[in-house]
Amino acid sequence: MNGAEALIRGMEKENVKHIFGILGGAIMDVYDVLYDNTDIEHILCRHEQVAAHAASGYARASGKTGTCFSTSGPGATNLVTGITDSFIDSVPVIAVTGQVPTTAIGGDAFQEADVVGITMPITKHNYLIEDQEEIPSIVRNAYHLAGTGRPGPVLIDFPKDMQRAELKGKKKCEACIEGYKPTLKGHPKQMKKAVEMLMNAERPVILAGGGCTISGSSKQLYEFANLLKIPVTTTSMGKGTFPENHPLSLGMVGMHGKKWANYAIQEADLIFVIGCRFSDRITAAVKHFAPKAKMIHADIDPSEIGKNVRADLPIVGDAKHVLTEMIAFAKQKAKKEKSKATTEWGKKIDGWKKEFKKDMNFDTCPIKPQRVIKEIQDIIDTDQKKFIITTEVGRNQLWCMHYLKFNNPRHFLTSGGLGTMGAGFPMAIGAKVAKPECTLINVAGDGSFQMTMQDLATCMAHDIPVVNVILHDKSLGNVRMWQALFYNKRYSCTDLDCNPDFEKIAEAYGAYGKVVERPGEIKETIEEAIKSGKPAIVDIRIDKDEWVYPMVPPGGKIHEMIED
Repeated sequence: MNGAEALIRGMEKENVKHIFGILGGAIMDVYDVLYDNTDIEHILCRHEQVAAHAASGYARASGKTGTCFSTSGPGATNLVTGITDSFIDSVPVIAVTGQVPTTAIGGDAFQEADVVGITMPITKHNYLIEDQEEIPSIVRNAYHLAGTGRPGPVLIDFPKDMQRAELKGKKKCEACIEGYKPTLKGHPKQMKKAVEMLMNAERPVILAGGGCTISGSSKQLYEFANLLKIPVTTTSMGKGTFPENHPLSLGMVGMHGKKWANYAIQEADLIFVIGCRFSDRITAAVKHFAPKAKMIHADIDPSEIGKNVRADLPIVGDAKHVLTEMIAFAKQKAKKEKSKATTEWGKKIDGWKKEFKKDMNFDTCPIKPQRVIKEIQDIIDTDQKKFIITTEVGRNQLWCMHYLKFNNPRHFLTSGGLGTMGAGFPMAIGAKVAKPECTLINVAGDGSFQMTMQDLATCMAHDIPVVNVILHDKSLGNVRMWQALFYNKRYSCTDLDCNPDFEKIAEAYGAYGKVVERPGEIKETIEEAIKSGKPAIVDIRIDKDEWVYPMVPPGGKIHEMIED
């Protein structure tokens, strides 16, 4: 076989079922193999950035590795934002880019770009194929790297002459990556000590991050928290790993987190952090973060421990293994003595919850976004396992993070670390392909949605019914909010005065579209869009000047939040 066929055969062995991409001259040989010689389904996107984000959404929803293709040069560079997004959020994605022939590399050939050099800082690893005999091993190693340890994107740059070169089978296909041995098992003494510290603490808190989602440890997290009666807060990437309707749940922490979650962090005497990298959106001013607490930090990536926040007790290991072992230690110790965590700590937190609870049942026009989120919550609560919510980036994302409650992991997907506008719709496309049994709702802003809305064509062509709920305020709303709060209402370049008629945009693609201007129409219209079985746009006209509260100002302390 030639190199192009070796790539596809290798992907078949890795159980790849779907590829998102756009072809071009430098990768046509690979696409020629896809024409009639594989069971892999290719989803033809309308922009390479969409292909990368869709592969990410596929991985986020399923826990499997997503795959995207592009041609060389501009096709490859259009993948960069999506690759970066996956890298920061630890999402396993394989990106295959066509490349000019090896003999032309470095000669400024047509549509040549040094994609290996460009992506080196934003991939877990990347490969430039220079020997066709290496292709089977490269494919095997790439998928192994992407999906193990701390997951992340891996790029394969595939020159055109290597796609055509015949393999003679001189080298064995071996999964061997020298020096790559991620630590999965935590140190027993450290884990025992952690359990002892937690049982002796009077005001403990568990902070669960995306590592709990990635490792599939939500059951273990649930058991451990209930065993020791410790309240649980999460990051945006950890949302849903602990059921948010549970009495021990504090919801999300950080800049736009729950006020009581932030208060609990600041008042805690011990915090067990697992699978969290301590971004600035979580900690705010680090020197003022959790001033009364000792810190137990467990993470599969040792470079994260102590990077942003001190660790009094470090544990390197996979979240699922660490929690499983700590449950066993806790059960042994619980037979001899009880945890010191008292009901007084729980009562204090419950008091904060009652004091700071916000009303969402607004019945005004223009529509308050909180009311939209309430109606979406009512819809997904009919059966949460049948719904996946994605978001764009901006106020739409922040309202969803703050108000929506999830009881299962991988049902809330968003661009966390990079904050990529336009990512939500493609993620929803990928998630729907990965989980066809689920209903996909993408909560968008009118600014974000216009960055990737052309892929309604992808949805129509491949029968991917994603419902886009647009919170339409004719502005780049989150930036406008910051201008109001911190720039004396100097609204520089944030008004979107020439938005299209989204209902007609939907109609142009053959999708469902409808405008909503009254609160009583929200739920009925979204349900109607879902029942249509088509890709959809529900265009909800919201209050332009409704800000996301509470909010920690940049550089502030997480317990000193702007309320109004």
